[in-house]
Amino acid sequence: MQLIEFLAPHFQFVSDPTAWVALLTLIVLEVVLGIDNLIFISILTNKLPEAQRARARRLGISAALIMRLVLLATISIIVQLITPVFTAFGHGFSWRDLILIAGGLFLVWKATKEIHHTVDPDDHKDTMMGETLQISLAGAIFQILLLDLVFSIDSIITAVGMTDEIAIMYIAVIVAVSVMMLAAGPLANFIAKNPSIVMLALGFLLMIGMTLIADGMGYHVPKGYIYAAMGFSALVEGLNMLARRRKKSGGGH
Repeated sequence: MQLIEFLAPHFQFVSDPTAWVALLTLIVLEVVLGIDNLIFISILTNKLPEAQRARARRLGISAALIMRLVLLATISIIVQLITPVFTAFGHGFSWRDLILIAGGLFLVWKATKEIHHTVDPDDHKDTMMGETLQISLAGAIFQILLLDLVFSIDSIITAVGMTDEIAIMYIAVIVAVSVMMLAAGPLANFIAKNPSIVMLALGFLLMIGMTLIADGMGYHVPKGYIYAAMGFSALVEGLNMLARRRKKSGGGH
């Protein structure tokens, strides 16, 4: 009874039609924002032994959910992350900006390294120091957690900008991460079965990384442009895959 009394004020939005519109819009936004995270998780987990891939995806996405819920619980602190802490090059840098820049640099480095390894698989210099390093489950989870943090902060700040209702934010985050959990397996399997998609996905990560850096530097690139470019590239690659399949089934005629 006490729990119901505690939760009741947070669910008063159910009788407000505009709150339902905000909830649906936020769910769509959170799902779209989760695509970046999902591509990274799919590429990274596909480097693991097959027996560990599904577990790594579950752990990575569960960590994303926990991180987002924890950040929502400390929302007053998260909102303060957009307050500038110092000024350089005529731009006031906040903690959010610094986190986005660090995450962007990590993504650019990771995508560039993976592209180099894909183009030249005989070159086993997988690390900055030139050491041979096989990715482990713990290593994959650690890298996923790093990017989860970056994408989670961006996700929560987007949620704060959309609505003041904390319950709507929680519901949207839980639904969006559940969609990620359902889509992770099929997306990872599709990437694994279509090697040419790997290069396209790495290109997406490179673009996302550069966008995060630009955003952190104060140059906001509308997400619509990014997803339009990704959609167009995916369409062209889909046509290429269809052409190759038709050519193969037609015996080259």
